[in-house]
Amino acid sequence: MAGSQVVQSVDRMLGSRSLATLLAATAGERPGYRALAQGVRTLLLDGRITLHTRLPAERDLAGALGVSRATVTAAYDLLREGGFAQSRRGSGTWTLLPEGQRPTSVAAFPAGDDVIDLALAAPYAPQAELAAALRAAGGMLTELAASPGYHPYGIPELRAAVAERFTRRGLPTLPDQILITSGAQHAVSLTLGLLGKSGDRVLVENPSYPNGLDAIRGAGLRTAPVPVTADGWDSDLIESTLRQTAPRLAYMIPDFHNPTGAVMPAEQRRRLLDAVRRTGTWLIIDETLSDIALDAAPPAPFASLAQHGEAEQVVTVGSLSKTHWGGLRIGWVRAGSRLITELTQRRVTLDMAGSVLDQLVALHLMKDMDTVLAERLPRLRAQRDALAAALARHLPEWRWELPAGGLSLWVDLGRPMATALARAALDHGVRIEGGARFGADPGTYEHRLRIPFTLPAEVCEEAARRLATALSTDLPASALAPRQPHWVA
Repeated sequence: MAGSQVVQSVDRMLGSRSLATLLAATAGERPGYRALAQGVRTLLLDGRITLHTRLPAERDLAGALGVSRATVTAAYDLLREGGFAQSRRGSGTWTLLPEGQRPTSVAAFPAGDDVIDLALAAPYAPQAELAAALRAAGGMLTELAASPGYHPYGIPELRAAVAERFTRRGLPTLPDQILITSGAQHAVSLTLGLLGKSGDRVLVENPSYPNGLDAIRGAGLRTAPVPVTADGWDSDLIESTLRQTAPRLAYMIPDFHNPTGAVMPAEQRRRLLDAVRRTGTWLIIDETLSDIALDAAPPAPFASLAQHGEAEQVVTVGSLSKTHWGGLRIGWVRAGSRLITELTQRRVTLDMAGSVLDQLVALHLMKDMDTVLAERLPRLRAQRDALAAALARHLPEWRWELPAGGLSLWVDLGRPMATALARAALDHGVRIEGGARFGADPGTYEHRLRIPFTLPAEVCEEAARRLATALSTDLPASALAPRQPHWVA
């Protein structure tokens, strides 16, 4: 890549005081040059500094850290030698990742009967309720069979049921504000395709849901990442990113964030709404996990906090995939009625309409949603605790925050080995995805695994045992071979 092209790809600037604050937790208050370089590498691999960020001038950073300029110069030299930074006279120094750190394209691995699949954070279907819903749907289907069967907006009864649930959760909603889609991924893709154009920026969390990130990249949009850590979101950083990059859209998962499990506090939600109003940024809120509340009350809909016309900039997507079953491809968009009409017009050009049978099944499942959740949430809570206990027994050096909701643990392995471990684990009958798959910047989060707790407790125990075996026996050899990540949910 030519030097001028590299400079044009620099997206953000990081101030000396901001970097000094970040480094204080990793490199110490007055680091030597090796500790300083290691601190920047750690922050970069952990997603707290994004790729293509211009680092502070050497003199400015030296002053903020209270070290000599020579110390900073030597640290930047180490970063450049390792492929973690690049410089150009007159343009400064910006962050990169070595080519070997970048994950390659997505590939699916077949899972046999003896393979424990931890790549998919999705529960099995509630069988009794599903069977009852199928019987009820069959009866209604005969009534609709005399019609052409195309309902681009979704069948009216299901639109009304989704709207009524939003209203009960605290966000008054009319059926004409609802579009039924083939899952939340379909909803996100439709929205990106309508509101964005190739080259536009999208503010995203880092890490984030991989398929959402893929949809953004597939639409030719550019990501502007903001980190989500164990402490949650940094509102100041979000606001500065909005000001610096002026993104057309933002894609956020504020409820039991995938993969970290974090929940955005109400005050931060209000600040985000105010910030996107000022920048004119469309806000796509993914509420797929909002009902998976294990140790806390389910959050109210994000858009319920909107004021002064802010609600018109909020597009909410959701689905039945996490509450019920991913095999039932039912999702929705909640937005202003005019935008719903425009989304539907776009939808017709892509898939005409959704399955009427699936929508009838979903209609009856939604009637009993509270019953399903009352049975499902205690089981998920027990499986979460069982997985945490199994990991503590078999892999005591690993660390994680126990999430108050969601479907997975975001595990810190202590060293960057996730891709190699995932390759070794497959040989021991565990399919799992390394943390790099969740990074907005390719190659980050190599020290992380997302481990779902959607399987029975005894399966979680066996999975932890197999992971420990893979780590202790096969990791050194497997670390030498590259691996392609597979799709996740």
